[in-house]
Amino acid sequence: MSRIKNTFDALAAQRRKGLIPFITAGDPDPARTVEFMHALAAGGADVIELGVPFSDPMADGPVIQQSSERALAKGVSLRHVLADVKRFRATDDRTPVVLMGYANPIERMGADAFAAAAKDAGVDGVLIVDYPPEESVGFAAKMREAGIDPIFLLAPTSTDGRIAEVGRAASGYVYYVSLKGVTGAGNLDVSSIAGKIPAIKAHVPLPVGVGFGIRDAQTAAAVAEVADAVVIGSRIVQLLQQTAPDAAVATLTQFIADIRRAIDGVAAGTR
Repeated sequence: MSRIKNTFDALAAQRRKGLIPFITAGDPDPARTVEFMHALAAGGADVIELGVPFSDPMADGPVIQQSSERALAKGVSLRHVLADVKRFRATDDRTPVVLMGYANPIERMGADAFAAAAKDAGVDGVLIVDYPPEESVGFAAKMREAGIDPIFLLAPTSTDGRIAEVGRAASGYVYYVSLKGVTGAGNLDVSSIAGKIPAIKAHVPLPVGVGFGIRDAQTAAAVAEVADAVVIGSRIVQLLQQTAPDAAVATLTQFIADIRRAIDGVAAGTR
């Protein structure tokens, strides 16, 4: 059984919602990615999404685009990201790690080589933005053979047919993009999210994580009312960029802990 399934099963048993923070590997300092991953876990992350830097991150807004550019300028590659996961695994065998990125670096490495390297590093899931489910049957099968969950995106515009396709291809969880736009966009409408979740659940027997537009404890708690997990990325990337290096770990841990408390307040009925 995968770490991701174990994590969501435990959350469900505790009637709690998941917290899935995102950082870009290598940003702002390649030497500190593993340190930041541990800070996320210490703050209360249930799953960590680790962004693989790419030169054309089409689904991402300016904040994450620029973080990819900074990491690439410092020489961070897919192999560096896998090495970071392996170092993280040396002292944390519990927290699931999902690589989030784009197809080109995997295509360059080769799907078989990537599956083997990701398994060896301790990767638990992959979310490849530009691998649509209908073109990813073989890739998803390779990932599952390696014990890695293939995770897919759904959007407000996803039809019932597309949702069903994702339900057949995905494992671990699905990531619902709450907005029509890119990461970091605003104007989060929780009522529209609540209206879409039942349609997803009708076809997808997996937890639903919701991201895009979540920036603080208040919006995280609102999303946790209707979703199985909350995904937060651009605000964390921005926070790391704006914080002095010697305060980064403490600031990151505290920010995640504040989000964790807000989400747990939903389950406890204190919100």
